[in-house]
Amino acid sequence: MTVEIDAFSGFRVYPSKGKLFVRGDSKVFRFASSKNSSLFLQRKNPRKIAWTQVYRRMHKKGITEEVAKKRSRRTVKHQRGIVGADLATIAARRNQTAAVRNQQRISAIAKAKTEKKEKESKKAKPARAPVASGPRVSKQQMKGGKGGR
Repeated sequence: MTVEIDAFSGFRVYPSKGKLFVRGDSKVFRFASSKNSSLFLQRKNPRKIAWTQVYRRMHKKGITEEVAKKRSRRTVKHQRGIVGADLATIAARRNQTAAVRNQQRISAIAKAKTEKKEKESKKAKPARAPVASGPRVSKQQMKGGKGGR
């Protein structure tokens, strides 16, 4: 025995009971009573009619035995190392005082400045001797292509 479900109210429709409505696009609607079919044809919204199953489901009615709320798991925060620094390094950095951190920054800046000065001094030494300033000639003129027509 196949029990159908009412298209409007959600009630059960037993065999040989109720009405069958076929819309123009060939969709079949089954109704348990003329009251349900009438309300459907009036385009009433079953979510707003208090006795329908859809309304009851929407407003959480009649589900007292399933009151036990699902427990959501608390998210546990873990400390993990990142690329270039393991967990111990991160913890050591966090425990540093501001003064130590500031001193490290100053020493790093001083080191970078000295390296830059050394680099600049190396660059300045091998300066080219100025080329004898004769008449300027392009490469093509030096090759002498199509020169003396």
